[in-house]
Amino acid sequence: MNESTITLRGNVGADPVVRTVGDASVVNFRMACTPRKLNRSTGEWSDGVTQWFSVSAWRQLGENVGRSLRKGDPVVVHGRLTARSYVNKDGLEVNTFEVEANAVGHDLSRGMSSFSRSPRSLAAAAAPAREPLDGDAERDPLADWRAPGADPWDQKPTTPDDGESAEEVDASVAA
Repeated sequence: MNESTITLRGNVGADPVVRTVGDASVVNFRMACTPRKLNRSTGEWSDGVTQWFSVSAWRQLGENVGRSLRKGDPVVVHGRLTARSYVNKDGLEVNTFEVEANAVGHDLSRGMSSFSRSPRSLAAAAAPAREPLDGDAERDPLADWRAPGADPWDQKPTTPDDGESAEEVDASVAA
């Protein structure tokens, strides 16, 4: 297992293309990664040279990518890196980088996303659970999150406002 793996952050360059190879589906898309550098003396940001990667995702991951990503989406891709070279029609040698993805997702540092389970994941979740082992909690592990008001986005801010002390805020949030 001496494979080269890589994690990339960038933008989807074109809408993903889904196709079938044998009995497996695969999605392919191009990804642009442009480094940004801060010039500390001027305080201004500048873009570096954009690097392009071809990304392929197989089977269920590919189907989910095809349904989820669109051109311009900020993404994070993790997978196996392969470098290839070929001679183009002008007789020039071209080097390309390809990533066979094993994980793909929206880059949440640049926006928000919403998750929904794929049909296969739903079927697996509906399957009968295993018998509990000694020490297993016999309650729903997500019950705390499903309780009314348990969503952290619904909570009061934890910073003091209008002269309240941090202790007063903590006490009101805990109540």
